[in-house]
Amino acid sequence: MPKDYYETLEISRGASADEIQNAYRQLAREYHPDLNPDDKRAKEKFQEVQNAYEVLNDPEKRKLYDRYGRSFDQMGGGPHGSEGWTGGANPFSEVDLNEIFGRGAPGGGGGGFADILRQFTQGASTTGRRHRRGAAPRGHNLRHEVTVSFHTAVLGGEVPLTFIDTLGNQKTINVKIPAGITNGKKIRLRGQGEPAARGGAAGDLLITVRTAPHPCFRRHGHDLELTVPITLIEAALGAKVDVPTPKGTISLTIPPRTSSGKRLRVRSLGVETADGTKGDLFAEVQIVLPDNLDEAQIELLRKVEQGRITDPRAKLIW
Repeated sequence: MPKDYYETLEISRGASADEIQNAYRQLAREYHPDLNPDDKRAKEKFQEVQNAYEVLNDPEKRKLYDRYGRSFDQMGGGPHGSEGWTGGANPFSEVDLNEIFGRGAPGGGGGGFADILRQFTQGASTTGRRHRRGAAPRGHNLRHEVTVSFHTAVLGGEVPLTFIDTLGNQKTINVKIPAGITNGKKIRLRGQGEPAARGGAAGDLLITVRTAPHPCFRRHGHDLELTVPITLIEAALGAKVDVPTPKGTISLTIPPRTSSGKRLRVRSLGVETADGTKGDLFAEVQIVLPDNLDEAQIELLRKVEQGRITDPRAKLIW
C-alpha cells in the first residue's frame, strides 16, 4: 500500500499551503536524482515526494484524499490522473458515488452505471493544474525581482540576475530588458524555472522589473520631464541652452520673458518602445538667481520691479 502523503512530506494533516510548498522544496532538493546519481532509493523517494505534492498542493485533490484516503488514488484522483481500478480492495466500497459523479444525467435522467463510467474516464474535475494521462508533470514557475537603472528602462539593455534555484545552487543569468519597459512589468523566461521530474518540461522564470529613480528626469507613461535651470538674463532676453536627452544633447530655445514653471515641449524625445511608440520631452524652466548679488545689482532689480504692471499672484484663489 502507498505511504500516506502527509507522512511522505513529513507534515501534519492540518498543514497550510505554504508549509506544503516549503516541505516539498526541501525534500525535493534532498532527494533530487541529479544530486544523488548513484542512489536508487533517492530516486524512488523523490518520486514519492513528487506524487504526494501533486495531490496535497491541489485543494480539490487534497480534499478528496483527506476524505477517502488510499481509495482516492485507486479511483483515478491521484497524482497521475485517471488510471482505472487495477485490482485489490474495491475502491467503490467506501465511496458514495453520487457525491463524486452527481445524481443522474442532466434533465433528471437516471444516469446509471454507464454514465458513471463515462464520467469516471473523463477524470475528476479540479481547480488545480492537470496533466494528460501518463504525461510527466511540468516544473513550477519561479519568481524573482530585478532593479534596473532609469537609463536601462528607457533605452533597454541587459542586466545580470543572481538567485538560488530549488536545488540550492546559485545561478546568474543575463536578462534582456526591452526599451521602454515600465516599472513593475514582468518578463517570462521559459524553461528557466524549477526542473520537472520524469523528464517533464521545466517551469518558467517570472522576473518583475523595478526601475530605480533618476536624479533629474521623471517619467509619466511615454513622456519624460526635466527641470532646466536658467539664469535671470536668459529668462529675460531668451537664449539657447544645452539639455541632455535619451538621444543625446540638444539645444533648447528659451523664449524671451520666460517665467519659472513654463513647460517647453520637445516632440519625440521621450520614451521610445519597440513598436515605434514615441513620447515627448517636457522641459520645465526654473530661474536661478546668483548667490553673490551685490548692492548695485539688487538696486537694479528693484528698479526693474518698479516697472511691473501686473500682480504675479493675481490668479491665486482658494
